[in-house]
Amino acid sequence: MAFRNSLRVLDIGSGGGILASLLSVLGHEVSAVDFFDRSGNTTYQMHPITFKVCNIEADSLPFEDGSFDAISCCQTFEHFTHSHLPPLLEMKRKLVSGGLLEIDVPNAVCLRNRSRMLRGKHITWDYLEHYVHVEPSVYKNREYYPNRHNRELTKHDLELLLKAADFNNIQVSFLRDERIRTGTSKLKSVGSHIRNSFPSLRKSLIAYGHKP
Repeated sequence: MAFRNSLRVLDIGSGGGILASLLSVLGHEVSAVDFFDRSGNTTYQMHPITFKVCNIEADSLPFEDGSFDAISCCQTFEHFTHSHLPPLLEMKRKLVSGGLLEIDVPNAVCLRNRSRMLRGKHITWDYLEHYVHVEPSVYKNREYYPNRHNRELTKHDLELLLKAADFNNIQVSFLRDERIRTGTSKLKSVGSHIRNSFPSLRKSLIAYGHKP
């Protein structure tokens, strides 16, 4: 695991707390933040996780600079409304020198998205519900749309972003995924096999970078 040698870990956009709880079970000192208050979630209450509400697009993370050996941000960047760079720089400030950042996001050019575009469909969420009739979350006189994908990224996008934030040892790759099925339902796994045979078609991207 990438965080094997990282004691203090921050999970950003922690959602239901699955990753944060797993890291805690593995012996890490875990902190977590999310746009929404998740503190009442049973997952957080069952583990020694420090949870705080934070809109990282508008506020500083509520921790001292250099507080963490590693930061994880899973399936979150696509929900940011504004530029990805300021939140990324804020994450970088909270890392120790040499600290590890991990980001994973949906792959904008995965097999599903290419197929949808060829069929005249869009890759993002329901247009009327999430883009036409949606009401923004207003914070500090600025509008945010956290409950939708505002921008999906490509491998090249992630590389450009991490370079713009001056991370070192940048690695971006296509994340393998496979649903375990049995019996006749294995036939439904054909799409997964095709995706995994051609990395650029996989559903997600994962990126690593180190703070200089």
